[in-house]
Amino acid sequence: MTNKTVEFFFDFGSPAAYLAYTQMPRIAQETGAELVWRPFLLGGVFQATGNRSPVEVPAKGVYMINDLMRYAARYGVTHRHNPHFPINTLMLMRGAIGLQMHAPDLFERYVDAIFRAMWIDGRNMNDPATVGAVLQEAGLDAGKLLALTAQPDVKDRLKAVTQEAIERGAFGAPTMFVGDQMFWGQDRLDFVREALAA
Repeated sequence: MTNKTVEFFFDFGSPAAYLAYTQMPRIAQETGAELVWRPFLLGGVFQATGNRSPVEVPAKGVYMINDLMRYAARYGVTHRHNPHFPINTLMLMRGAIGLQMHAPDLFERYVDAIFRAMWIDGRNMNDPATVGAVLQEAGLDAGKLLALTAQPDVKDRLKAVTQEAIERGAFGAPTMFVGDQMFWGQDRLDFVREALAA
């Protein structure tokens, strides 16, 4: 990858990844960089690295929720803590990878719909019926997407991208790479911009 490419490893279950998602397309456009979307499974990264969600540490969890709200205000975007958090995102991430592989023209619509449902509308994305409704509202075929998530090549690709992220040093989401430089967190986007502009 060149320094004019930024890889964005994300999982819908991360509110920090949501905040970075609201900024990354603009940063890429303003720096003339290509944004490469890399859906991965944060749970797999946590398991491999021994990391865990900040909400598992009560004091840190409260702090992080407040800090994320500060970043949302700084970025001028809506962010609401999802009352159903944490959410198992395995099927959601398989959906992202599946569309990337087999229907890339629908990928960004899907990403927008899932992030909105998770971190703006506060919907219970643990509930299959709710997921189906979110997809239908976005003009996506829930049945076809469900079938896509069951395909072996889709499952294997999500595992492979997650393993690649781990091998490159990722331990959380979002993780961005500009060449060999790794940046973690919604609060490191200025460094991403600087790396792209260098």
